[in-house]
Amino acid sequence: MKGEEEAVIEKVFNVSGSCMPERHYMVDIEERLKHIKRMVEKGDYFTINRARQYGKTTILKALGRYLKDEYTVISLDFQKLSRRDFETEESFVQAVAREILKKTALKKEMPDKIREGLCGLLGRKDSSIGLAELFGCFGSWCKEAEKPVVLAIDEIDNAANNQVFLDFLSQLRSGYIDRDEEAAFWSVILAGVYDIKNLKRKFVGEQEHKMNSPWNIAADFLVDMSFSEEDIAGMLRCYEEDRKTGMDIMAMSKLIFSYTSGYPFLVSRICKTVDERIAGSGEYTGRGQAWTKAGILEAVKLLLTEKNTLFESLSGKLLEYPELKASIYSLLFNGNVIPYNPLSESIDMAEMFGLIKKYQGNAVVSNRIFETLLYNYFLGEEIMGSGIYKAALWDKNQYIQNGHLNMELILRKFVQHFEELYGGLEEGFLEEAGWRYFLLYLKPIINGVGNYYIEARTRNMERTDVIVDYRGEQFVVELKIWRGNAYKERGERQLSDYLDYYHLRKGYMLSFNFNKNKLPGVKEIRLGDKVLVEAVV
Repeated sequence: MKGEEEAVIEKVFNVSGSCMPERHYMVDIEERLKHIKRMVEKGDYFTINRARQYGKTTILKALGRYLKDEYTVISLDFQKLSRRDFETEESFVQAVAREILKKTALKKEMPDKIREGLCGLLGRKDSSIGLAELFGCFGSWCKEAEKPVVLAIDEIDNAANNQVFLDFLSQLRSGYIDRDEEAAFWSVILAGVYDIKNLKRKFVGEQEHKMNSPWNIAADFLVDMSFSEEDIAGMLRCYEEDRKTGMDIMAMSKLIFSYTSGYPFLVSRICKTVDERIAGSGEYTGRGQAWTKAGILEAVKLLLTEKNTLFESLSGKLLEYPELKASIYSLLFNGNVIPYNPLSESIDMAEMFGLIKKYQGNAVVSNRIFETLLYNYFLGEEIMGSGIYKAALWDKNQYIQNGHLNMELILRKFVQHFEELYGGLEEGFLEEAGWRYFLLYLKPIINGVGNYYIEARTRNMERTDVIVDYRGEQFVVELKIWRGNAYKERGERQLSDYLDYYHLRKGYMLSFNFNKNKLPGVKEIRLGDKVLVEAVV
């Protein structure tokens, strides 16, 4: 009611739809918008291609507001168009005209002549309507507009398996090439998961004329849309101003970043989980207790057990593209170092879907959460027939003592079960499968309470470090192929140094020794001020 004070909207962390500054806790995207604006000022045509739930819609909507004083921005969302809208040029043209006319923000910006032309397209029922007439309206608009006209289209993936969309791209390309002679859009921005050059993967038949992209005019889009530690800290500062939890903001931002590598959805999901599910539950009686290392790890655990659209999309891609699945499996379990090669179809796809990234010239899994999710995915395919999993499941209760995980006992029992089940198998098979067996053994013991992840910096064909989080405690377990005493001693020193990084005084080593004269078992080794528990199978 007029005169009454407007209700104050309580901000939340958002994981569905675009973020709005007045409603949601957000990172500061000002510098990203400035970078994109410079591309628009140059008249670039470009694509924003990022994985699902990476902030594309948020950045496009914010960009529209950022540019509105200097540009006329036509913002479209192809998600609002139905399959029938892409069947013919007539239906597509009318659908685009309908969406533009619905934009209230464009009413003052649209010349009357253009409005009449678009309305005329909607009023016609004949099949002669085509892209030429739509682009005729666009050209006239660009010519008469007081400000340069920018076209921004979100969710282009919805259109990418239709020939009419490729024809639409061709018209945009022609306008770009001829814009020194005829009026055309000042800049065009397309956003989606699939890069335009990869549209061929959206076609079932993949005919040759559909495999050649009509979008080779696109400028490189080099804006980093992931969140840095500083970005996350800035968002948490805004939250802290409202909630006053007393959290260590930089420590929390570093921890969140260490698990997410700045993937926007994962960052927001962890924050939202801590704020809305962890705080006030169990031992986390308030927000102050929730915004701690233990609270963040609990949120990570919950995240890895939930079913959300992002995780479903990733698992769907593995089923859809067998070569992608094989590459990811090799990267995770075989210890293979895969050089980053953007011309490799499987690497290109994995990066496009957000599964991997380039790191020091190699392809690595994008973040710890995805890595654990993928390990769980592949291990889940083996659980039903796995003897080692069943052995751990049978004995799982004895490994938890007074709420604490007894890692030394886990190693002792693993050595026993491993020898019983696999002692007679060939060395080559066991070298490849040994680490997988340990993860299968560990899974039912910590399932529902703890998590594990693989330390990417140490994973190779002969060494992998598993970090186990259980009720706020961390355990470092180094998995190695035994190559002799000198190699073992070097590994002990490496593990000791690694314990310093995690501020731990006790570490664990599981060595797979295929020497016939080996002595399987578990022993303690003193190394300076540290204790190393070594198990040999």
